[in-house]
Amino acid sequence: MKFSVTYPLIAHPYSPDLLKRDALRQFCQTAERSGFDGIGFTDHPAPTAKWLHSGGHDALDPFVALSFCAAMTERIRLIPNIVVLPYRHPLIVAKMVATLHTLSEGRFTLAVATGYLRGEYKALGVDFEQRNALFDQSVEVIRGVWSDDDFTYEGAGIAATGLAVNPKPSPPPPLWIGGNSSRSRRRVARYGDGWTPFPAPRVISQTTKTAPLETIEDLAEMLDELWRFVDEVGRDRAEIDVAFGTPEGGTPGSEAFQPEAHLRGLQKLVGLGVTWAHTSVPGDSLAHALETLQRYGETVISPSRA
Repeated sequence: MKFSVTYPLIAHPYSPDLLKRDALRQFCQTAERSGFDGIGFTDHPAPTAKWLHSGGHDALDPFVALSFCAAMTERIRLIPNIVVLPYRHPLIVAKMVATLHTLSEGRFTLAVATGYLRGEYKALGVDFEQRNALFDQSVEVIRGVWSDDDFTYEGAGIAATGLAVNPKPSPPPPLWIGGNSSRSRRRVARYGDGWTPFPAPRVISQTTKTAPLETIEDLAEMLDELWRFVDEVGRDRAEIDVAFGTPEGGTPGSEAFQPEAHLRGLQKLVGLGVTWAHTSVPGDSLAHALETLQRYGETVISPSRA
């Protein structure tokens, strides 16, 4: 199993320490030294104040932040958590990803989803009701312009004729698809390289417009469906990464965290086919975040590989 962590801008208001250049450098390098295989940043370019004050969180731009991390590290993969694909023109996304993937020497994973914040869609001038159609179109355009030196496409907001856009990432970065819906799992089976669902307690699943996912039984049921879809299209299950985390053992960074119970929870995920374990660390201060990274590496990552 591989391990990833998201930069801890996970609350509003954020800790001012976390927006300093040296803080980001220390976090990325400490995560890499502690054994983490991937690092991510969330994607919220235009959140509403209502969302921020009702449990939302602030965010850095994931492409800019991951570019910074790429320059400060040597091994760790750059995995946004996650890019809301319809927010941006797909040709712009294709250029940003190709550039970052090339300059990081192949360390980028394009993790994408449709998103759920209606107010953010409205602020960006994107039709929320068309998000699924725009998502599918974006994937087609991004992969097309990466592989074709005479790319032509007509679609919503796109009139491309004879494009030859470079650099072309070769091989292209893995495409992970986020979301808890059957639609997301069908997308993974058809053209994705990974599935990255997210915890969604039943009490908030209506707000986020997604299927509830709060127990390992919920996850097992969804994975059964994913593997059925994968089998139906004739793909190898081993080609598909699955990224998720476990609540067992408590929250890393808290005094009550139990590494042994956490490891047992991770083993259950391995048994279901999960290949990447995602965790979070406290965002109350840089010092607490760094300490948690180091301790998680010592008590969870290292023992899991022994």
